Amino acid sequence: MIKGFVFDLDGVLTDTAEYHYLAWQELGEKIGISFDREFNEQLKGISRMDSLERILAYGHKSNLYSEEKKMILADEKNEDYKKLITQITPADLLPGIPELLNEIKTSEIKLALASASKNGPVILERLGIADLFDTVVDPATLKKGKPDPEIFIKGAEQLGLRPEECVGVEDAEAGIEAINVAGMFSVGVGNEPSMKAADLFVASTADLRLSTILAAVQNK
Repeated sequence: MIKGFVFDLDGVLTDTAEYHYLAWQELGEKIGISFDREFNEQLKGISRMDSLERILAYGHKSNLYSEEKKMILADEKNEDYKKLITQITPADLLPGIPELLNEIKTSEIKLALASASKNGPVILERLGIADLFDTVVDPATLKKGKPDPEIFIKGAEQLGLRPEECVGVEDAEAGIEAINVAGMFSVGVGNEPSMKAADLFVASTADLRLSTILAAVQNK
């Protein structure tokens, strides 16, 4: 029986990917590394430090910065990002998400956020849905990022549930892998080829229905 949902943030509840892209792009310009939206797809669903490492590797500059300097660069990016996300309002919730969250809460199913973003709580507040979530996993407490299952396992733990009692919802391939390894039922949103490992796939958040998800869990 499903007793909890563990949601990713970007691309599932709202789309802050554009803000991340703009903030990383601005940092890239400062350190002489240019990249396009296609490369930026590789940064979705992974941590800030992992994203920075990929950008530095892409620009062949991995060995030019100490760990301390990398932390400074990551903080610079985050400060730019935090300025950009002040524009977020409840109108930025993706289609169908307000209805789905309310349906889940009405069914007395618990909700957790499992995002690599350290700004998750702030974004939930700006979206006007913070009070719907029972818990938020703090990515700073994790040893490994997605595709490692740690963040989803911790989400279930914080809800007081076993992973098999939860559904994980993601839009990134690394996230789906993490959900599956955690032992949860996985729901993938968005690009079908990258969501091929998901237990249930929908092209858009507008297609997410609690009844459909629970039926798919029963039929697995």
